[in-house]
Amino acid sequence: MKKKSNLKSLDEFIEEQYGKRGTNKREKFEKEFEAFKLGVLIQQARLEKGMTQEELAEKCGTNKGYISKIENNVKEVRLSTLQRIVEIGLGGHLDLSIRF
Repeated sequence: MKKKSNLKSLDEFIEEQYGKRGTNKREKFEKEFEAFKLGVLIQQARLEKGMTQEELAEKCGTNKGYISKIENNVKEVRLSTLQRIVEIGLGGHLDLSIRF
């Protein structure tokens, strides 16, 4: 007799916890997750460059606390500031897209 696995895919888990796409709870989760991913991407890029938060902040004209808050999803970042962090601070290029 074959045992049923209790394992779920990530999509199944998210749908179970936050509902189907389009519901208020799910949309709130998706928005917060995007902000979280942005912080992680900045942190990963900074670490790949071998920079501290303080060094990054100094290069792009902000402070260490602000960089920390962005990386830890405590503070939302303005687009112009994000552009400075990526382009001036990290020496990268910011790509944006709109999806429907």
